[in-house]
Amino acid sequence: MDIKPILATLSRHRVAATLITLEIALACAVLCNALFLAVSRMDMMGMNSGVDETSIATLSLNDCEGCEPVDLNGRWLQQLRSQAGVQAVGVANAVPFGQRAGTAGTAGISLDPEGKHFGGVPHFYLLDPGAIEVMQLKPVQGRSFNDADFQAVDNFLPANAQVWITRAFAEHLWPGESALGKQFWMAEYRFTVAGVLEHFARPDPGRSENGVAGAQWSVIVPVTTHAQSGTYVLRANASDLPRIIADAIAAAPKVTPEAILSMDYSKPLTQLRDGFFQQDRAMTRLLLGVCLAMLLVTALGIIGLASFWVQQRTKQIGIRRALGATRGQIIGYFQTENFLLTSFGIVLGMLLAYAGNQVLMQYFEIPRLPLYYLPFGAVLLWLLGQAAVIGPALRAAAIPPIAATRSA
Repeated sequence: MDIKPILATLSRHRVAATLITLEIALACAVLCNALFLAVSRMDMMGMNSGVDETSIATLSLNDCEGCEPVDLNGRWLQQLRSQAGVQAVGVANAVPFGQRAGTAGTAGISLDPEGKHFGGVPHFYLLDPGAIEVMQLKPVQGRSFNDADFQAVDNFLPANAQVWITRAFAEHLWPGESALGKQFWMAEYRFTVAGVLEHFARPDPGRSENGVAGAQWSVIVPVTTHAQSGTYVLRANASDLPRIIADAIAAAPKVTPEAILSMDYSKPLTQLRDGFFQQDRAMTRLLLGVCLAMLLVTALGIIGLASFWVQQRTKQIGIRRALGATRGQIIGYFQTENFLLTSFGIVLGMLLAYAGNQVLMQYFEIPRLPLYYLPFGAVLLWLLGQAAVIGPALRAAAIPPIAATRSA
């Protein structure tokens, strides 16, 4: 089909054509970024935490004034081990999707003792032998910890520790290289990589200083049982966990009357995950709602404009029909016209989508928009445009040739 007459017609309706083109461009920009953010959130919600969440729970104390770790741990470990159904118990400073472990949990590291080569801000998990048993952590590269690796802490970390790191953090620090035996520093503390875990999520994946990219930047530091206190992890059958946690909470006033129990973080890990991602689920629904709203508004705009043009061109369509134009040619005319308008809008929309992503990256630590979202958004809008214009095009094709004489 010759598009010169179509372009000539559009040039005579510049305002309407420009408005629908801008509407399509805005829809393309919003659609690409909103879909990307929604998919990123869904990927984050489905992330592998690295542990069997269905069989692990945590009991957390907010404060215990004047308590000594040896005494406090002794009381709680004895209480938890005495409960029916408990298979293993340990002491940790944090768990995935749980309470972030303050200053001792997150700190920037460097790849040299002088601190010149910054390596990012991982989360430091301090786990005793029992906690590692509870979480059943095993490196996919390197070795397991031996008894000598479990050390007391110097201030808040061992001065020279053998550690495990996640594969994601290893790839960040030493891309394309083996991390085993490599060292990194945090101030005067030195860490040597003894093993690499496939997965182990931070307590705050996606909300840390490193955003989504650092969701699994974790360092596991082996420490002795009494190097810390206040957070206890336990393993049991999934069906027993609610009862075990309820019994532990009920026993808390007797076990440690001087301590304040954290009800928010004394739960099975499945509940911690569910609560952690509550806002993300709401955000995902909102983003998908925005996408649907933009598509609906764009479709209605195309339908409205095409219907208006059919009404305005009744005489011209009747003349074309009288000169021998078939219904298929009339439908093809409107579909081609819509395709051109949509294409103009998509080209502009892709530029807006990229620019919008740059702004989001700068102010909200959003990852770079993958380029394949742009052609996906373009195809979706092309299909939407063709579907939206088919109704008005069919009405135009139904105009009889005699309309050329009846229309004003």
